[in-house]
Amino acid sequence: MKRGGAVLVMAAVVACVACAARPALAIKQFQDEFKAVYVKPDSSDPAEKALATAVEGAKCNVCHQGKEKKDRNAYGEALAAILDKKEDAKNVEKIRKALETVADQPSADGGPTFGDLIKMGKLPGGDPK
Repeated sequence: MKRGGAVLVMAAVVACVACAARPALAIKQFQDEFKAVYVKPDSSDPAEKALATAVEGAKCNVCHQGKEKKDRNAYGEALAAILDKKEDAKNVEKIRKALETVADQPSADGGPTFGDLIKMGKLPGGDPK
């Protein structure tokens, strides 16, 4: 293959990778504070270990679902009602207060609170889809 053909093939591969569906992205500061408050990877408690493993696997899908940033699970919706991604991204105190407030909210009609799910070692928004 000539050099020009190889460049075209490489450009096509790069374009395909760039256009591939991407998972929803979390606001890094929100994700960092969630982990700081709830994730204890070195704990010997089975529920805390389970949560740490689940959060590591879920990544952005602790709060999001689907492939778009705007697609949130119930936990993400509850946080989004309190936090603004632009105004609050650097406000650690407000982020932690929002996490505390949302932890007390029911995860579903008559279901356990988001905080109870976290204490059980489960993702507060349910298993990623």
